[in-house]
Amino acid sequence: MTPTVSPPRPFGRTLCAMITPFTDTGSLDLDGAGLLADRLVADGCDGLVLSGTTGESPTTTDAEKAALIAAVREAVAGRASIVAGVGTFDTRHTVELALAAQKAGADGLLVVGPYYSRPPQEALEAHFREVADACGLPLMLYDIPERTGIRIEPETVVRLAGHPRIVAVKDCSHDFLGAQKVLARTELAYYAGCDEHNLALYAVGAAGYVSTVANVAPRRLRAVLDAFDAGDTARAARLQRGVTPLIESMMSSGLPGAVTAKALLAALGLPAGPVRPPLRPAGREAADGLLRAYESLTAP
Repeated sequence: MTPTVSPPRPFGRTLCAMITPFTDTGSLDLDGAGLLADRLVADGCDGLVLSGTTGESPTTTDAEKAALIAAVREAVAGRASIVAGVGTFDTRHTVELALAAQKAGADGLLVVGPYYSRPPQEALEAHFREVADACGLPLMLYDIPERTGIRIEPETVVRLAGHPRIVAVKDCSHDFLGAQKVLARTELAYYAGCDEHNLALYAVGAAGYVSTVANVAPRRLRAVLDAFDAGDTARAARLQRGVTPLIESMMSSGLPGAVTAKALLAALGLPAGPVRPPLRPAGREAADGLLRAYESLTAP
């Protein structure tokens, strides 16, 4: 049986880590962003995460980040939450981005661990608290040690859960035991950040997911959680297994998710544009393989 009490979902349940569309010349495509955001919400996303890893945040300017929030906010018109990625390796800059995101109309903040600097846990905790103290928006911790070089340890997350504006976690740690420890000891909304874990974490009490694959298959991913909520766990498992080849093609092929998502979106005639250097577009063979994996999906 599914749980009778739903977990907290401050930003929704089915969130897309949205790509940042660019024009053919590499400038920000705000019209394309609005069109894509509208399509994602219409196809089942109740939250959009902007300027995260998939959104190529290291290569967009502060002004572009704010403009993207405003354009997407206008496009979705209150139909979905907007969570803005503001994390950097500089606490002061992160606070500036948080305040700018609030002014631009974001509903929440995604704050990644400070990469490169690799502060110890005490300093890491202080970093998140300073950002949360400086801004009135609720905050989602983003734990992705493969990219940052540092883990937000479960004990640190538990302590941070006491802050009134730290309300959620996007988990890309691949530590299923650690996730369950946090779920057991806090009221944080826990979101799977790796698509292969969407159903597994949901089954033990997670709020939902923040998905890169949702850029191209939002209905299919939502169907997994819908089936679970309806009590049809066998169907949920079958649907999750069915989307696994696409997840593998997009997220475990040696190419970043921003590259694979944009290649597929372009093939589907949806707003995407090029990636910004140092990323490079998918080659023809990789793009063809991604399209085959997408076309192999059956209806949910």
